Amino acid sequence: MKKAIKITGKILLALLMLIILFLLVMFISNRIMMNSEKELLKTYPGELVEVDGHNMNVYTKGEGEHTLVFLSGSGTAAPVLDFKSLYSLLEDDYRIAVVEKFGYGAADVVDEERPFDTILEQDRKALEKQGVNAPYILCPHSMSGIEAILWAQKYPDEVEAIVGLDMALPRHYDELDLEGVEKMEKLASFASKLGLTRLFYTDSSLPAALDENDKKLYKAIAAKIAVNCDIIYESNAIPDACAEIDSMPIPDVPTLLFVSDGSEVDVPSWISAQKDYAEKISDAEVIELGCGHYVHNFRQKEIAEKMNGFISSIDTE
Repeated sequence: MKKAIKITGKILLALLMLIILFLLVMFISNRIMMNSEKELLKTYPGELVEVDGHNMNVYTKGEGEHTLVFLSGSGTAAPVLDFKSLYSLLEDDYRIAVVEKFGYGAADVVDEERPFDTILEQDRKALEKQGVNAPYILCPHSMSGIEAILWAQKYPDEVEAIVGLDMALPRHYDELDLEGVEKMEKLASFASKLGLTRLFYTDSSLPAALDENDKKLYKAIAAKIAVNCDIIYESNAIPDACAEIDSMPIPDVPTLLFVSDGSEVDVPSWISAQKDYAEKISDAEVIELGCGHYVHNFRQKEIAEKMNGFISSIDTE
């Protein structure tokens, strides 16, 4: 019996040493690769603008009567590249703007807790400094749906319409375990510091429409900033933002909601809540796409076509 215990102990010790060695190799190799990627990161699209003493990143492209502002979901490491599959189909007809908040893409990580009101004001300042003027058609993905609704409530003259890209709604967060989300984000943040991010950002996990160079750039930016403290703070601010939204009427702006199959979000009412929300708006449509959460990387051609028709209908009103 004692011999079996000793053998088991040695096996467990050997496994622990292998794990430690693996993590050490990953940490060192990640640091070496991050150093070699510094020049590559200088090619990241967009322009830095100073907001509240730090840099945000704003990418703009195209011209047109309407301005589409893309707002990323929580933890999307490289929003400018993530939305490229879709906005590249729209930039010939509209002005495109992608806002990278603190903690995202090429923007600074500021390590500050910020309510959604502050996040909204910072996005507005960044767009203004880049000469991207309202009114906007807001195109939020996932969590940024909360910001888009708040934007339309507080500044209705600035929001011409909302195009939800599987955007989150306040009622979704009634069912989501935010404490569990925070624990997972902290674990992911620790893993990122160890360099394990590179194991998850593979070519197959990135938007299929990106070319080889864009994928290298996406991996590099993800290795640098994925799941940082700003993203965790942002998630913690959701309950107060939902309460503020609930204290005001639902913004009655033209709304087009593209919805995934709900399989990648831990919310049973993901689809039904979108339909319920749309019923409370005089001009709203829900389009179920039957694909994953990043709908703009799965069904971008269909989305672009439907968006063109939706925006044309706004013009005729």
